[in-house]
Amino acid sequence: MDNKQKFNAIFAIFAVISILVIHELWVEQQSIAPVPYSELENLLQQNKIAELTIREKFIVGELKEPENGKKTIIANRVEPELAEHLSQYKVPYTQVYESKFLATLLSWIVPALIFFGIWMLILRKFAEKQGMGGSFMNIGKSKAKVYVEQQTGVTFDDVAGVDESKAELQEIVDFLKNPDEYGKLGARMPKGVLLVGPPGTGKTLLARAVAGQAGVPFFSISGSEFVEMFVGVGAARVRDLFEQARKSAPAIIFIDELDALGRVRTAAGLGGNDEREQTLNQLLVELDGFDPSSGLVLLAATNRPEVLDPALLRAGRFDRQVLVDRPDKLGRIAILKVHMKKIRVGEDVDPGQVADLTTGFSGADLANLVNEAALLATRRQAEEVSMHDFTQAIERIIAGLEKKNRLLNPREREIVAYHEVGHALTALALPGTDPVFKISIIPRGIGSLGYTLQRPTEDRFLMTREELEHKIAVLLGGRAAEKLIFNHLSTGASDDIARATDIARNMVTRYGMDPDIGFVVYEENQPSLLGQHGYGVNGCQISDSTAQRIDASVRKIIDDTFAHTYDILEKNRDILERCAKTLLEKETLLEQELIELTSDLRR
Repeated sequence: MDNKQKFNAIFAIFAVISILVIHELWVEQQSIAPVPYSELENLLQQNKIAELTIREKFIVGELKEPENGKKTIIANRVEPELAEHLSQYKVPYTQVYESKFLATLLSWIVPALIFFGIWMLILRKFAEKQGMGGSFMNIGKSKAKVYVEQQTGVTFDDVAGVDESKAELQEIVDFLKNPDEYGKLGARMPKGVLLVGPPGTGKTLLARAVAGQAGVPFFSISGSEFVEMFVGVGAARVRDLFEQARKSAPAIIFIDELDALGRVRTAAGLGGNDEREQTLNQLLVELDGFDPSSGLVLLAATNRPEVLDPALLRAGRFDRQVLVDRPDKLGRIAILKVHMKKIRVGEDVDPGQVADLTTGFSGADLANLVNEAALLATRRQAEEVSMHDFTQAIERIIAGLEKKNRLLNPREREIVAYHEVGHALTALALPGTDPVFKISIIPRGIGSLGYTLQRPTEDRFLMTREELEHKIAVLLGGRAAEKLIFNHLSTGASDDIARATDIARNMVTRYGMDPDIGFVVYEENQPSLLGQHGYGVNGCQISDSTAQRIDASVRKIIDDTFAHTYDILEKNRDILERCAKTLLEKETLLEQELIELTSDLRR
């Protein structure tokens, strides 16, 4: 007999006993007649009462013969002196006792209820601020949102650009649909699948697509929602989440931002967080405790895999790690086509050309790009979104918002024009550099007074020393043009110099590209957000003399590259001045216009 059946049996017995007691009381009350005290004295005088029972406030009398079906009478007591005085008037009289029970009860209950209400109100406000769901009794409950197939509305058809990741997760979908097929050869499905990738690459969307494709309940919760200020609350929520999921199996549990929950634990608890560590321990126990054949699959997502606890990533817990990386060109085209279905696109829009201009964009960036282009077309009241809208949207995302009201004086405007043309001519003169798509002297963003956009022809994963030196040369082209034309230096090249120095230092300390220093790594940047380097840390201890040699090598790369860039621009000074004057007139030069102006460029 389960708990529910036991509860029903106890409830039935209690109901029967209650009915019998109520019936007995009702029958007893039906045989008792309340009468005035004067009537009681009359009955005594008439010798109709067989027995009297005197109590503190009333008298109960048993009649010798029932009258009107009543066997017992009851009357409130009256003091003898008062009864003797009233009896001479031959009128009915009785005494009424006012009950003070209700007043006494209220005097105790009402203040207690007021204090309890104030306490609950304060506690609820405190709980809402602390993210406990607004109820003290529910702080251990999971706040997971349950999605079924109709509510997610996402399948693999809605996810593009991550074909390898979808292929890995298709096996999970097949298992959830046909779990018996996977048990024939003794294989078992992985208990946990960790989706790893930079922000905006579609990890959450992919998890929802798995649930939508398999048609199973989808329990979604963020890792930060487990961690509270009270020790043990997060662990209780983990237990509650898995308990809910087991009742709905087959199902998918999805924990977003797993690094908020699964950060590596510290030794001896120094600097640790007891609540977070207990929550992590409970998650590890739950991963060990559930049977994958029950149809329960745990998906999690993070963009910080390097900070996760090793116990969380071992085999038997998160058995499989799926990389969801930034899409390549074909992936970007597929993603753009998915999002372009939602807007009215003009015939001149080429997804391949847009993909060329968006190297390094994530899926979320591309979705935002399509939306920005649609907003720009709406703003100019167009019937459809054109390629010009997409170009403007790309520039707005990369360089910032156009600030045509920011007026530069003629001298500054001339310096910016020569600076940007210096970048463009250097890129056109050097082999293997990305083609220049557009240059402009219209201020954008917070500090940009002009910009030069280059369009990569392909996705690159390896670069040679020569290609890196060419990138440095393009960055230094603006400073070289200022030096050549005006023979002075300005602050406009500060960001270019910082980026060029960073590339040169990496060539020396991380890539082993300097023969004088050797093929040794002297500085290692720990990867932070999967490709986005964080703060550099020393990979090994180096001496002061070695540090001086590294600094000298970095400076030599910068100086030699700057001299080469200066020579290129000096040989093409007439072209530099021609392009700068045209740029000052038009404010913007496109790729074709730049090619026509530099047809006689000397490389």
